[in-house]
Amino acid sequence: MAVRTELHRRPTNPLNHVRNLGILAHVDAGKTTVTERILYLTGAVHKRGEVHDGTTVTDFDPQERDRGITIFAAAVSCAWDGHRINLIDTPGHVDFSDEVERSLRVLDGAIAVFDAVAGVEPQSESVWRQADRHGVPRIAFVNKLDRAGADLDAAVASIRDRLHTVPLVVQLPIGAEEGFTGVVDLLRMRALVWADGHDTFEEEEVPDGLRDEARRRRRLLDEAVAELHPAALEEFCARSTVSEPTLTAALRDLTRTGEGVVVLCGSAYRNRGIEPLLDAVVAYLPSPLDVPPVRGTLDDAVQERPADPAAPFAALVFKVNSTATGRLTCLRVYSGTIRKGDTVLDAGARRRERIGRILRVQAGRHSDVDTAVAGDIVAVIGLKSARAGATLCTPAAPLVLEPPAPADPVVSVAVEARRSTDTERLVTALARLVEEDPSLTVRTDPETGQTVLSGMGELHLEVAVEKIRRAHELDIGVGRPQVAYRETVARGVSGLVYRHVKQDGGAGQFAHVVLDTEPLEATGDTGTGSGGDAGFVFRSTVVGGRVPQEYVRAVEAGCRDALAEGPLGGHPVTGVRVTLTDGATHSKDSSEMAFRAAARFALREALRASAMVLLEPVAEVTVTVPDDAVGGVLGDLAARRGRVSGSTARAGTAVITATVPLAELFGYATRLRSRTHGRGTFTTRPTGYAPAPDPVSPAR
Repeated sequence: MAVRTELHRRPTNPLNHVRNLGILAHVDAGKTTVTERILYLTGAVHKRGEVHDGTTVTDFDPQERDRGITIFAAAVSCAWDGHRINLIDTPGHVDFSDEVERSLRVLDGAIAVFDAVAGVEPQSESVWRQADRHGVPRIAFVNKLDRAGADLDAAVASIRDRLHTVPLVVQLPIGAEEGFTGVVDLLRMRALVWADGHDTFEEEEVPDGLRDEARRRRRLLDEAVAELHPAALEEFCARSTVSEPTLTAALRDLTRTGEGVVVLCGSAYRNRGIEPLLDAVVAYLPSPLDVPPVRGTLDDAVQERPADPAAPFAALVFKVNSTATGRLTCLRVYSGTIRKGDTVLDAGARRRERIGRILRVQAGRHSDVDTAVAGDIVAVIGLKSARAGATLCTPAAPLVLEPPAPADPVVSVAVEARRSTDTERLVTALARLVEEDPSLTVRTDPETGQTVLSGMGELHLEVAVEKIRRAHELDIGVGRPQVAYRETVARGVSGLVYRHVKQDGGAGQFAHVVLDTEPLEATGDTGTGSGGDAGFVFRSTVVGGRVPQEYVRAVEAGCRDALAEGPLGGHPVTGVRVTLTDGATHSKDSSEMAFRAAARFALREALRASAMVLLEPVAEVTVTVPDDAVGGVLGDLAARRGRVSGSTARAGTAVITATVPLAELFGYATRLRSRTHGRGTFTTRPTGYAPAPDPVSPAR
């Protein structure tokens, strides 16, 4: 194809021929099927796997095959047109969004897959925003054009309206629904047709009945690109059209800057549209050389590492798997070269590790390689303690890369071994589980002594518990799910004075602090600026050196200690701003420890004196039901304290959007199936916290 000829004129640096990309989408949009077809067409596998048969390469975990969904991000490698493609198939369910977050941190580009019937769905929007945060360039693939009700134009409109980007459609479907047989390549004005039973396309003239429509759409594409790209605009003004080479170069630039998104279409299940998609990956998505050098810190100084095999080695761990043969650590190499047997530094933990083996990953299968260089995504064996988010680097040139931040868990269950002899094994299994998935947390309830496992949702915890049962052959009991509440300040207090004096022989302790508390909303502060993190801001207005700077830092640390348990029910406190307004010291007895303790006790008193509000997690729920079931579903949502925000009709079905407390969604899937005779579906997306009504609030 012409795209390939243009690419061969680029510089011959081997890294130009590497693409690190992910597949992103809502659940059931066809991500895994797209991945399977890519592997088949590139020769990485010799038989097409099917999700419904449980024979896919990337959904290799028994739970994924049982449930028919992707749960764990899986990396595979393949080759296309002289390029090596490292591909990560990511989960589409909202409960596993942390897997997507860790994957996006190490990717250079992505394919966003959309259902041609549903268009942009809630989780599609969420993963798109995640990619925005990481600055990952994307191309879009509108899948399932062979389905009844498939509409490319409607899907493109939803991309424009919901994702607030400029879709640049480069293909026109040939046929509709069951009659979908191919696409018109609008850049080359050629038809690509897949005959039944054939895996590759035949290139033909554009059908007579589509010729005028193809010209119209090519004109729209030229105009859209000319509005965004100077070179294309110059050519368009001179010739009233944009040539194919200029258009290709402009689409590549717009994709990599995020100003536009190239849109292709097809049916992965029928193997139609995958080859042009691979050509687009090579043509438009960046190589490791096209993205900015990775930035890290060393002694608070920012440093850059180029994608150069000769540079000092630096890599980021994004996934850890415990297997029967050992600990498998997946990492992205950003710079330098690593060889089997090398010693590397875990920069965050300041611990040296030895690389035993380096593996090229094919989901559940692996092949040994001797070296890995900048731009590679590989797995290594031999690391004993490096966790997801750890930076590995050469000991002679240490560097700490920014790790992906794990999301806060919102649902918890109590777990216990049914046999007392299995308690220690359960502790070990939970520790290994948290090591593999940082979005899971384990703690011991101080009141009941129970072990509490917390995660991103009901399904997330079900999968985690089932993994313990299967992998460790443990019989465990699980309590009823509970949501993770928070507490916040509705009205603060000013001038709370606390004196910490302790004298029990020897050196004493003395600290005097005066604190103000107020809600962040009242200050207009988001809690993410200087001196704060999400939900908490600390500042000092003390003048005249009445509290030395080292003690001010201790006061902030003590305040953070106090925020771990609020006065309403012992839940973490968020959304508060604390100001140290005054204080006093003692020449002999003051210390950082004394001021930290004083701040902890002072803030606890201040929170008890403040007007506090209990917050509960809420989620946006999108329910798709037949028209005749709308009334019952709306009534059920109202009973669950849901607030309906929208309803649209679509081909005999209604799509209802509502905000519902997460605590009210336990068991909703079964209830919805019952009310709609199995025809209703729903998806959820966490949207934050909202005040809980008094009956939900624990007694103060």
